[in-house]
Amino acid sequence: MKKVIFIGLIFSSLLAIGQTEEDDYDTEITWGVNKNTNSGLVGGVIFKLARRKKENTFVTYGVELMNVKHPKEWHYPSATTGTRFVWGKANYLYAIRGQYGRERVLFKKAPQQGVQISAVAAAGPTIGVVAPYYILYNGNYVQFDPERHQSFNSIQGSGKLFQGLGESSIVPGANAKAGLAFEFGAFKNNVAGVEVGASLEAYPKKIIIVPTQENRAVFTALYFSIYWGTRR
Repeated sequence: MKKVIFIGLIFSSLLAIGQTEEDDYDTEITWGVNKNTNSGLVGGVIFKLARRKKENTFVTYGVELMNVKHPKEWHYPSATTGTRFVWGKANYLYAIRGQYGRERVLFKKAPQQGVQISAVAAAGPTIGVVAPYYILYNGNYVQFDPERHQSFNSIQGSGKLFQGLGESSIVPGANAKAGLAFEFGAFKNNVAGVEVGASLEAYPKKIIIVPTQENRAVFTALYFSIYWGTRR
């Protein structure tokens, strides 16, 4: 009986040491890419710094850069050049989001294996950058205007990359999100995983992206992010 108790104590000590080593970090830095229901193939990029507050709780500071699309954006090839453009689009909406939040570890993974599941929530200010969307119309680069550019066949393509960014207007807003993070990292100092959840973003006025369609001041979305990083 004494031997069983002794072996049990040793085993418990080893588990405790292993868990301490696995949790022996206070800071986590991650970055990645985002896909959401208001985006194209790639919604944007994300960055997050997390600092331990309690044993299973982290304070997080994040920045996200997103290209927010209208659900009625459709790409068409030009009849004359074959270059693709978005019919009816007048503006881009780029959202620069600052986020402050919490991350709570719900299920810890075993050392060097398994999946760690955490609940995440964050909110903060948004800088909405509204940039004109240019098209090539009768040989000239112009911002799309539904009153003037009614001839579909006269559009020869879209504008150049970042064209019109210098003419952007700024609209302040706010954002919030909540979700679950699944970490699959096999090494103590490396992080890799996915995050899924829902987000909300609001502006004081409607953002005109496609003038001929209904536009919104509040954007809701489901999102999926893939991230990597380090911890120390």
